[in-house]
Amino acid sequence: MMLQNGYHKSLHSPKLLRNFYLGKNVAGEAFVSDHIFSYIMSGTHEVWVGDRKYFFGKGDYRFFKRNQLTRFVKSTQSDGFRSIAIHIDQYTLKEMASEHGLKVYGHYQGEGVKLVDANGMLKSFVNSLNIYADNDRLDHDILTLKTKELVLILAELNPVLKHMLFEFSDPGKLDLEAFMNGHYRYNVPLERFAFLTGRSLSGFKRDFARLFNMTPGRWLVKKRLTEAKYLIEQRFARPTEIYMELGFLDLSHFSYAYKKAFGKAPSKRI
Repeated sequence: MMLQNGYHKSLHSPKLLRNFYLGKNVAGEAFVSDHIFSYIMSGTHEVWVGDRKYFFGKGDYRFFKRNQLTRFVKSTQSDGFRSIAIHIDQYTLKEMASEHGLKVYGHYQGEGVKLVDANGMLKSFVNSLNIYADNDRLDHDILTLKTKELVLILAELNPVLKHMLFEFSDPGKLDLEAFMNGHYRYNVPLERFAFLTGRSLSGFKRDFARLFNMTPGRWLVKKRLTEAKYLIEQRFARPTEIYMELGFLDLSHFSYAYKKAFGKAPSKRI
């Protein structure tokens, strides 16, 4: 069973989300378009950003920077997975930057996921959210005020968080080879890859062809299958355990592509 409530007025508004899952673990991938602050009340949460893995559990306060591809597994355990989160939109942040003179300089290049060491103010703030999360008709103005309160607490608590919150530039042009080698498992449109590497779609395709001497689609399939072959033959992984992790939509598609590439079914290691 899953319950997810979202409260929002427009695309230029913060959102308060309450997640509650019972039963099977929940897995998937997502593009983080807004900054997200969240608190885990029960269960565990594994998150991959690129090829880096993070593990969070009950009582953890987390911050996710915007414009990231993520993969996740939410483990329900005996009492389910429960979390509460605020999505912090750019409109609200730009309004605050103007009101309070909050400026940062330079492009942030560190990790986009942070475990937050909470102080008394942050703990009290999170406790107050439980009241609002149970209100199915939360007033937009109240949510905006609560979001601004959260931003000011985070900016005061950690200068790194302040830098991430108040940097408004889109992704700069990245090392394409390094980015793709870290993100080939993500099953997202080429337009998303292009945006995250700081390129137009045409520029992304042109640079990709120059670097890899093949189309992005062909390269992604080849890269995923090469990794699958290694995991199956060297790490004795089962096809059912890895096909989704490697970006294939279903097992039959994975098996067909694997057999076409290597002349044998993925269930046969030799």
